[in-house]
Amino acid sequence: MISRELALALREAGLVWHPESGDRFQLDLPSDVEAEVEADVFTVSEMTIEARRHPTGTILAFNGTTEWALDSVELADAVWLPREDQLRELLRATFRSLTRLDDAFEVETELDGARMRFEHPDVAEAYGLALLELVGRSR
Repeated sequence: MISRELALALREAGLVWHPESGDRFQLDLPSDVEAEVEADVFTVSEMTIEARRHPTGTILAFNGTTEWALDSVELADAVWLPREDQLRELLRATFRSLTRLDDAFEVETELDGARMRFEHPDVAEAYGLALLELVGRSR
């Protein structure tokens, strides 16, 4: 799972999330809400937390099984934590390779003929850094 900081950077760069069952997220609520709530990681699931799409936007509905009382949050109040496979899929045709180095992973991408490499000890973070570059360039 990628770090909250990288997830926030991806969101700020313009990555759009369309919640699906199995997606993980954290809350990003106003400062008057308890900070420890933001540290919890939630999973979208039809039985517990489901994405409900409305003409005014998507909400994440908590179906009464969480340990604290929260009916729903707007999608803008959630920070998506994409999985490694989701990050790789989002890189699409720019992805060239994943290499295991001695103490890190290296993701290589190619965009407009330029090859770029992104290293990190965590494979998901390496994919996330590559995606952050791609999203930033596409704006």
